[in-house]
Amino acid sequence: MSTVDLDQPTGRWEDPSPTPAALLLLGRGADPASERGVDCPGDLPAPSDPNLVARARAARDKLGDRAFVLGHHYQRDEVIQFADVTGDSFKLAQQAAARPDAEFIVFCGVHFMAESADILTGAHQKVVLPDLAAGCSMADMATFDQVEDCWDVLTDAGVADVTIPVSYMNSSADIKGFTGKHGGTICTSSNAKRALDWAFSQGEKVLFLPDQHLGRNTAVLELGLSLDDCVLFDPHKPGGGLTPQQLRDATMILWRGHCSVHGRFSLDSVNDVRERIPGVNVLVHPECRHEVVTAADLVGSTEFIIKALDAAPAGSAWAIGTELNLVKRLALAHPDKQVVFLDRTVCFCSTMNRIDLPHLVWALESLAAGELVNQITVDEQTSRNAKAALDQMLALP
Repeated sequence: MSTVDLDQPTGRWEDPSPTPAALLLLGRGADPASERGVDCPGDLPAPSDPNLVARARAARDKLGDRAFVLGHHYQRDEVIQFADVTGDSFKLAQQAAARPDAEFIVFCGVHFMAESADILTGAHQKVVLPDLAAGCSMADMATFDQVEDCWDVLTDAGVADVTIPVSYMNSSADIKGFTGKHGGTICTSSNAKRALDWAFSQGEKVLFLPDQHLGRNTAVLELGLSLDDCVLFDPHKPGGGLTPQQLRDATMILWRGHCSVHGRFSLDSVNDVRERIPGVNVLVHPECRHEVVTAADLVGSTEFIIKALDAAPAGSAWAIGTELNLVKRLALAHPDKQVVFLDRTVCFCSTMNRIDLPHLVWALESLAAGELVNQITVDEQTSRNAKAALDQMLALP
């Protein structure tokens, strides 16, 4: 595994060395035994093509207002430079919905984000994901059939009628649809407390999908529940690995899912950086493990992290626990501050990094030539139920 030099001089950033493992993390390689959907139904420009930037600009100019390009904070700089708007997943979906005149929404993010954009945009608009391999391991940890089976378990335990599903934005359209069907709401990392407050005003328990860490951290640190109030439902075990009595006693029923990036950070990471950089401020995302969040100085969403760095005084030191592309961008944007990655190991989001400049150029040039590629669509029934859950989030007090 490649490593990053955390003791680099202020204002400089050293990219990870091109070892095979690092290249796979960066999305420049493929493991046929574990990956799916990595083939592109068209000829991509070579990654070394020196004309890629010019080609992207030309295609972008040709499309004009017909295309609206969205870039998630975790995207590579080579892609972000062509985004009309950057932000977190929900902000980008909102921005897509606010552009009804755009014929094409080119979403530089991952699959569930493009699905949300399709749900919130008009029927005349086409949502395009430049690389269909850009998925989300967390979203994949909760399938519709698994969650339906879970609801049957809750029904058998006699608690389904008093349980409100709350699903994280980082979930598939199917899971959002399930949530809307059962009267629940969607949440983001920035409004999870408000979503849970609302859910507990509607019922006695919450089924939180699919990220156990965000659910646990919000319930314990912001709502004042105890760890004993939370149980973990494992879809790979009979009955979720829980007894009916455990389900009846629980307040928060957490799905066994996690972010493969944020789940890597450990308490040792925090202790190590504090030892090496006296006075460092540890700032982490709430998708991190509970012991990491409780050991940090500040916890917040990607937007919160960006604003915290913008407001930080010159000369301050920060260790940030979130995806490496964003941390790298923040380090370069704040040369007057010492910004380091919380862990020594490279931690790019491998699926986010699937959206690279060759795929973006291919998608833009195809659209400019009149060929619709990689369209993301959600069926009408799922879309209707999912929109109900998303609308409930928008209506949160």
